[in-house]
Amino acid sequence: MTIAVLGAGMVGRTIATDLATGHTVTSFDLDAASLAELSRRHPAINTVAADLSDYDNYAALLKPFDMVVTAVPGFMGYKALEAVIRAGKNVVDISFFPEDVLQLDELAKTNNVTAITDCGVAPGMSNFILGRYNAMMKVEAFECYVGGLPKERKPPFQYKAPFSPVDVIQEYIRPARLVENGQVVTKDALTDRELISFEGAGELEAFNTDGLRSLLFTMNHIPDMKEKTLRYPGHIDLILALKQAGFFATTPIVVNENSVIPLDFTSRLLVNQWKLQPGEEEFTVMKVIVKGEGKKISYDLFDSYDAATQTSSMARTTGYTCTAAVNMMAEGLFTDKGVFPPELIGGNKDCFDFILRYLQDRNVNWRKTEEAA
Repeated sequence: MTIAVLGAGMVGRTIATDLATGHTVTSFDLDAASLAELSRRHPAINTVAADLSDYDNYAALLKPFDMVVTAVPGFMGYKALEAVIRAGKNVVDISFFPEDVLQLDELAKTNNVTAITDCGVAPGMSNFILGRYNAMMKVEAFECYVGGLPKERKPPFQYKAPFSPVDVIQEYIRPARLVENGQVVTKDALTDRELISFEGAGELEAFNTDGLRSLLFTMNHIPDMKEKTLRYPGHIDLILALKQAGFFATTPIVVNENSVIPLDFTSRLLVNQWKLQPGEEEFTVMKVIVKGEGKKISYDLFDSYDAATQTSSMARTTGYTCTAAVNMMAEGLFTDKGVFPPELIGGNKDCFDFILRYLQDRNVNWRKTEEAA
């Protein structure tokens, strides 16, 4: 199968590398350094410099390919996915854009396209897990806790961004939607802080972020749902200070007769502060809890940087979930047409088991426990 991967960032490169073991892969990006790094590590992967914001060119760009993966930044994700669907290509997306992806469902059906969206670790695996148990029992509550963190806690932030700092900051400023007692409740991001201990990671700080996404619509029969982000204790106080001081504001201010958008300025500064350095060790920690019918089912993940392949944990856990879905489609296990967040696929036991086996083969191991609620 010929596959186009749109985006050659850290996760996009990992996706292209994994898919190249069984498919013919071409990676597209405008950043020459990212493409050069991919070519250096894996010369067999085709690399093409392309402006992926030129959505009108997608039909011509993607014509030779059987399938597409979109791994572009969130701010351009919706338009990129829409252009891929208009080009008539089956697609798996990990752009994690803020728009409602279900608005593209009719377009996908009209163009005979299967589009699997939000197919990373969270959203992604958390959705697959909820979808599986939603098909098996009456779910009463869903909780997800997730974070990607550096192994070494370097002050002041004790954090490194596994993807664009702009997208991270958006998580910190976008209001968080939760479901409480059957009602969608909106709270400020960074609220409802709690300290929780995790095996392998120690004590971490959990706080509200807008991570439920499609679950608000596809699983609106579940009375209680929340997702929280994890950081080392102390990180959020720094973020709240920056936010209160106006560093995340989007209204331009004048500095020495120059108009400056504070959020753009802050993002530019934090790129270097939060950038993972080559070989820097980090880990992904995650817990998914599903409650119902007197049971509490937990799926736990602790995954670390892979020194042998020089691949970050966040790239592994996100990228391999995506490539699992690509191969699941390639093997004909899922062929329905339309837009499908992972929870709409997880109910299919064969698909769910395929995803877990695929991850396990790449040493991304989920641990399941079950107890009385």
